Amino acid sequence: MEPYLEALVRAARAVLGAEFVGAYAAGSLALNAFQPGRSDIDIALLCRDRLDDAVKRELIARLRHSALPCPARGLELVVYTVATAQSGTAEPGFELELNDGPAMAFRQTLHPADRPAADGAFWYGLDRSILHQCGRVLAGPPAPEAFAELPPEDLRGLLIASLRWWATLIGQADDGPTAGADDAVLGACRALVRHRDGTWLSKVDAGRRLLAAGHRPAGIIEEAIAARSGGPAPSGRQTRAFQDGVLAEIRSR
Repeated sequence: MEPYLEALVRAARAVLGAEFVGAYAAGSLALNAFQPGRSDIDIALLCRDRLDDAVKRELIARLRHSALPCPARGLELVVYTVATAQSGTAEPGFELELNDGPAMAFRQTLHPADRPAADGAFWYGLDRSILHQCGRVLAGPPAPEAFAELPPEDLRGLLIASLRWWATLIGQADDGPTAGADDAVLGACRALVRHRDGTWLSKVDAGRRLLAAGHRPAGIIEEAIAARSGGPAPSGRQTRAFQDGVLAEIRSR
């Protein structure tokens, strides 16, 4: 992992030159929850100013899996300008997005308007909030200085949007184990912990915190955590009911 991260930073510096400001690990690497074979490598790069498409394409060519093999499920890379990262905006605002890896389909997005609406626009503001609080610095200034926190109501709106997105993805008709249901349940746990406590935790740690606090229903949280180690996922119907309860609490206050 470390040689890969170092090579990624070197390649980004080589392409961006004086425009390079910093590189930060987000997601499971930032939250001490990386799981080999399951987790992605989530990276945010900072640049000084807007990038032209030629530079974006060169960066993609240098960082995609065929050029720099990813030692995880895949790389999820997003590039922001310093102005966007420090603005506290809830908008996507990215310069470039790249997904690629041994178990991840290649996708590049050069402009936020090109991203399919069905994929959700809430990810970026939430990720920058995580980076502000927990980002792991690979190069550049401290993460709390590089990334601004979002205003509370904007963050709350993104949490609500994320829960609605997961609910649509999972559905509710299936009474058997449903693919992705464990992520949906534990993602809801993380959203609720952030809403209640102001703290970003990994999905599993958020589930455990709610269990310790006596949150009900406990069984579906325990089932979702066990699914991370090979157990069956919760059903779609159970998952949707759990999400609805979390959504109601976040919407109410």
